[in-house]
Amino acid sequence: MELKQFLKAATKRERAEVARVCNDSVSYLYQLAGRHRYASALLATRIERMTHRVAQGTQGRLKMVLRDSLVRHPEIFFGVGEEAGEYETPALEDE
Repeated sequence: MELKQFLKAATKRERAEVARVCNDSVSYLYQLAGRHRYASALLATRIERMTHRVAQGTQGRLKMVLRDSLVRHPEIFFGVGEEAGEYETPALEDE
């Protein structure tokens, strides 16, 4: 799922949750979605993991946003993070 579609389908709380974990604003997520800006590799990975986590509780309404779609050069992820269990998300520090 593209970030633009994710933001359109997500609730206000779901959008805010993704933005909070990524240390950015919802407005910045919209800039990424509109391709006015591109995410760093680290931010793209954080968004991918958080959208996966948020999407798990939506009974299929939302899907994970792939980090490849958020960066200018997606080839930087070739062969990175393909090991099993990549998306077993540990609890956040402030929860």
